[in-house]
Amino acid sequence: MNVNGRRYRTIWLKETDHTVVQIINQLALPHAFEIIDLRSVEDVRRAIKDMYVRGAGLIGAAAAYGMYLAALEAGEGTFEADILRSAAILKNTRPTASNLAWAVDRMLIKMVPGTSVEEIRLVAQAIADEDADSCRRIGLHGAEIIKTIAAKKKGEAVNILTHCNAGWLAFVDYGSALSPLYAAHDSGVKVHVWVDETRPRNQGASLTAWELGRHGVPHDLIPDNAGGHLMQHGMVDMVITGADRVTRCGDAANKIGTYLKAVASKENNVPFYVALPSSTFDFNMRDGLKEIPIEERDAAEVRYISGKTKSGAIETVQICPDSTSARNWGFDVTPARYITGLISEQGICEASEQGILGLYPGGTRT
Repeated sequence: MNVNGRRYRTIWLKETDHTVVQIINQLALPHAFEIIDLRSVEDVRRAIKDMYVRGAGLIGAAAAYGMYLAALEAGEGTFEADILRSAAILKNTRPTASNLAWAVDRMLIKMVPGTSVEEIRLVAQAIADEDADSCRRIGLHGAEIIKTIAAKKKGEAVNILTHCNAGWLAFVDYGSALSPLYAAHDSGVKVHVWVDETRPRNQGASLTAWELGRHGVPHDLIPDNAGGHLMQHGMVDMVITGADRVTRCGDAANKIGTYLKAVASKENNVPFYVALPSSTFDFNMRDGLKEIPIEERDAAEVRYISGKTKSGAIETVQICPDSTSARNWGFDVTPARYITGLISEQGICEASEQGILGLYPGGTRT
């Protein structure tokens, strides 16, 4: 995506020093655009855990680059032990998204004695490049669905609801759920996006709205609970969300609140699609409700909210009584029966074991 006239990915190696990984600080958005240097495994751990980077594909790529930094840090006589320790640290940062562990495990296959640091770097780079290309292809497949709906609307905009951020900022480039929107918009299709604020971290308000504005896509920010009302009144033509983990049978974990959108979509006959690269599939899991680990985050994210004051200052304020405790589950699981289809880089399929294995024979990721 272009930011201030320059093309950016969300993560890359510093051009003048390949021992430094650079990221866009998502905690500063939408009010400031900042780039942060990551120089160690600990820097990467903190960036993932504290959500300087977020989104399934991006935290997978970040973990891959973290393993590259681990190779730079590892002792000559303790290389294997150091690498395994770093892998465990990175895997423990966030448990729900499958991309993270997948990327670390893919790096570990290459990180054996005798492999050069340069070879390890190239594997991390390949993971990032593949993520971007997969998301580009998701956009092409998903745009066809939007075009089909647009043809029936005779020039009116296609109204699309999304939840959380599954755009360019959630991956290395293009995004998953937003990639079809960008592709359709760029091809001349009129689209309008309903952007859920996505409490408690407000990724929709802070990130999705920022992205869509930068790309010139018409959109409106709405409270999380407005989606059902809009569907009841025919104001939503389709829903597209991303996912952090999808089982071999089609159950999808995504940001908390996604399940409610899926139920409302089913009730109102609104197509509900989940967009994801193959790295998000977990072919070892069958029952999402029973098997997908759900991250519970710090209660402070619910009790406090940050924003810009009228004077332009960025401040954090408490929104509940001092004595009120809070719980903060980061994700929920949408059963496959509520999902109209899955959009991946390989194409579009039914959210079922048969449908998924039709695109990925033998349960093998690309």
